[in-house]
Amino acid sequence: MGHGGNVIDELVTDHREVEEIFGRIEALPSGDKDRKVYADQATMELVRHSVAEEAYLYPAVREHVAGGDALADKELEDHARAEQIMKDLEGCEAGDPDFDRLVGMLMTEIRSHLTDEEGNLFPKLRSSCPVEALDELGDKVRQAKKMAPTRPHPSAPDKPPANKLLAPGAGLVDRLRDTLTGRGKKG
Repeated sequence: MGHGGNVIDELVTDHREVEEIFGRIEALPSGDKDRKVYADQATMELVRHSVAEEAYLYPAVREHVAGGDALADKELEDHARAEQIMKDLEGCEAGDPDFDRLVGMLMTEIRSHLTDEEGNLFPKLRSSCPVEALDELGDKVRQAKKMAPTRPHPSAPDKPPANKLLAPGAGLVDRLRDTLTGRGKKG
């Protein structure tokens, strides 16, 4: 991930990438080991995306959008639910009885969240936030995704400043673990 453009364009592109991964999962039969590979890829992308949104997008929503506190709080609740599902899914292999149920729950939760962001939050932010600020937020989100964790950490803080302080360290450890284990890679 890391596409260029303002924060909304960046995040919508992320959404499309996650939806593409979900499509790959859905195209495979239950129990296929590649479903786990794709579920891990989706989790890695979703965690980085969520950390970046929590660090930069939601504070901007609170600052620029009327009723932004309530909107941001709802989005954080969505993230918390999805992160717990991802944590539960992390311990499952594709053949585990809970895998299909959990991956289905994750897809439902994420698709609902994406629809809400794109149909409600993003238009409000676009109309109330200066273009320069949206562009600057895009750059910040891209940088945050490079340093962000790749595994779910449901008990980690989700609001600044604590999330901005802890995410890079957790991200480094997660990326090292991913490299050593080959997580999210086929073959």
